[in-house]
Amino acid sequence: MPKFVAHKPEKEVISMRISVDLLHIVDEKAAAVGISRNELINQMIIYALSNMEEEP
Repeated sequence: MPKFVAHKPEKEVISMRISVDLLHIVDEKAAAVGISRNELINQMIIYALSNMEEEP
């Protein structure tokens, strides 16, 4: 599986709920690569959608 690489696309504001523990992990990863929490979540969603197995 290829490594995740961060970048910066256009966005629309939404709201979502996430567990406190998961939020801490996301914040740590975002800080490690020098991007915002929002940017990291967006890029992870794009990566996950691009790498999902197709349903039969």
